[in-house]
Amino acid sequence: KFPVMGVRWRSSLTLGEKEEVNNKNSEDGGNKEVVASYWGIKGEEVKKEDGTPWKWNCFRPWETYQADLTIDLKKHHVPTTFLDKLAYWTVKSLRFPTDIFFQRRYGCRAMMLETVAAVPGMVGGMLLHCKSLRRFEHSGGWIKTLLDEAENERMHLMTFMEVSQPRWYERALVFTVQGVFFNAYFLAYLASPKLAHRVVGYLEEEAIHSYTEFLKELDKGTIENVPAPAIAIDYWRLPADSTLRDVVMVVRADEAHHRDVN
Repeated sequence: KFPVMGVRWRSSLTLGEKEEVNNKNSEDGGNKEVVASYWGIKGEEVKKEDGTPWKWNCFRPWETYQADLTIDLKKHHVPTTFLDKLAYWTVKSLRFPTDIFFQRRYGCRAMMLETVAAVPGMVGGMLLHCKSLRRFEHSGGWIKTLLDEAENERMHLMTFMEVSQPRWYERALVFTVQGVFFNAYFLAYLASPKLAHRVVGYLEEEAIHSYTEFLKELDKGTIENVPAPAIAIDYWRLPADSTLRDVVMVVRADEAHHRDVN
């Protein structure tokens, strides 16, 4: 749940919460209608395969999937060229302050880093979109691939928001880090898309390492293995009795896929 000035965005409310708000408005004599769309436009009613109402507005049933847990987690692109080495050591240098700041608070670490992880796909997709328009040419499917990657990383954030609540200074940090990273990555992509994708690939390798450490802490009992958030169960089509460990497993698999793409 993501409070903003004491409330949550309408688009993040589930169907049941909307009904509760509507009932309260009726009791108070209000006539405001809570709608699904961020823009205030009521969308069509969506249902699950079993006919029950779909309760999420940030994604739809046809966007759900089952993560491939058999993916190779140890694959590594050995840096050979100058750009490879530049990307590799840039990412390694960024890990040092991150480890100091978050230490072993892996739940909050995951949530905060996902606010940055969703930036590259959006930037790359946007620039390729504009390039396709300028040159009157097809993109080879890369625009959708990168935008899907950005959306997947955003869903990681939506999930971990339900597990860990950020502190006020961590929220403030997001503005700074995201602002710097967005512009830096934008310029890097303009200069060399290959370098930009290499950076993301090595970032994803580090993400796999972080989520592996997260799993170790869960297995040791240092972090409580709470029930999986409902949003994660629906998004990854997990069993109803899934736990936080199951969520970390599928998120780590997603990161491995993004590593291979980039």
